[in-house]
Amino acid sequence: MQVPLWLALLVAGWLGVKLIRPPWWLIAVLLLGGFLLADSVLAPAINALIK
Repeated sequence: MQVPLWLALLVAGWLGVKLIRPPWWLIAVLLLGGFLLADSVLAPAINALIK
């Protein structure tokens, strides 16, 4: 069975919020920071670091 990546991330995020209960400002900062970093000049460096 193949699960789309967006669905797996959505389920993992929902479970993380329900089980760990981080503050909402931390969730917003992580989402916004990830979105902004993905479209920045640092994206190739982060991509090379992850791989």
